[in-house]
Amino acid sequence: MNKKPKIMRFIKITVILVTSFLCFQCQREERKLVAQSFIDSLKTNYGVPKPITNNEDELQFWKSRIKNDASDLVNKAKYASTLVSRFHLSGNIKDLKASDSLLFDLEKQFNGTQAGTYLSLTHNSILQHRFNKAEDYLKKAIAIGISNKIRYPLTFDVNFETGNIETAALSLDKMKDENDYGYQFRKSKMAHYNGELDASIVCMEKASALANGNSYLKSVALSNAGDLYIHAGKFEKAQNSYLQSIKINNADLHSIMGLGWIALVHDKNDSLAETIFKFVATKTKSPDPLYKLILVDQFRHDQASELKHAKQYEAIVTDSVYGTMYNKYIIPLYIGCLNNPKRAETLAKTELKHRATPQTYSWYVYALLANNKLDEANAIYKAHIAGKPLEALELYYMGKLMEANKKGYNAKEFYKAAEENLYDLTPTIARDLESKLHE
Repeated sequence: MNKKPKIMRFIKITVILVTSFLCFQCQREERKLVAQSFIDSLKTNYGVPKPITNNEDELQFWKSRIKNDASDLVNKAKYASTLVSRFHLSGNIKDLKASDSLLFDLEKQFNGTQAGTYLSLTHNSILQHRFNKAEDYLKKAIAIGISNKIRYPLTFDVNFETGNIETAALSLDKMKDENDYGYQFRKSKMAHYNGELDASIVCMEKASALANGNSYLKSVALSNAGDLYIHAGKFEKAQNSYLQSIKINNADLHSIMGLGWIALVHDKNDSLAETIFKFVATKTKSPDPLYKLILVDQFRHDQASELKHAKQYEAIVTDSVYGTMYNKYIIPLYIGCLNNPKRAETLAKTELKHRATPQTYSWYVYALLANNKLDEANAIYKAHIAGKPLEALELYYMGKLMEANKKGYNAKEFYKAAEENLYDLTPTIARDLESKLHE
């Protein structure tokens, strides 16, 4: 019997398999999205962005017009608004606090008769995650009288953040206008909350198209679209959105950090990610890039550096000037490398005073679990979380709860749901999640 044809066929199949494997490896190399050359160019050519110089000119203009008498209300209000714009650009919380001080002064001078002051305080409170205060200010503005065009979007914002989703949905329906940027932006948020990620992306893309020449609004929508694409694991589209935003607004540090996140979790290029985050850290007062460096440390399994950066981050975000703005991020650090679960529980409980949502209750449950308070954690889960929509992080937390209750099937179901948005999770949590699903 001639075995030569069989041997030749085996060799051909082997060659095909090896070639396919090598091509696959080449494709994997080619799929790296964030180029070192682009980041080097960005760093080399990065000057003071035009939005920052324009904002500085505007600040000086309104500041120079302020008079030292009680009647000078308009200029103070304009100056307060421009300070908020600078906060968005520089990340300096002191600008937001300075705006608050001016608005409180105006509130006294107007004797609580001007809705505009309360609307500005509503916006500022939302930015600082003081959602209950935002609700109070909005009620005062509505009592004085504001148009529905202003009322419904802000009512949505406040109720969405405080977890009053049905009220938020009613406000969204009342402001319905498919050709309005604000409507599509908020519709995207609601779709994301409901787990309709594709619909959320479509709405955010529509918002971008409806910016009508407003480069800031278009940039915000594109940057948010980039985030949503990462949620969906569509990294090339995320990168494209971020790059479009940066082209329109080179002060968009959020999108630059988005590229850093793609470099880390998709390209596995931790050195480039670190370079990007460190670069952004030199351009902003926000603690956000420092947090990203903690995640680079986790990616590298560098516990010493992670602890060092976590302590630096803790010192910044627990300052009273930030209030509860960064609780979502510091709570798991207290449970993890900072090893202070009692502090995590205290912060999680405090967060509930500002917005008692299924998400924030999940943070509290996770903190209770870390402090061996399983019965209390179960009671909170049954009363406030079970059956409610959750993000990947909170789904992971609930998987941990089920695991503590020795409910292996339920834990796996939560972990599987969390895995659908794997790239929203920190490297440490992502690794643990993967181990749970494949053990």
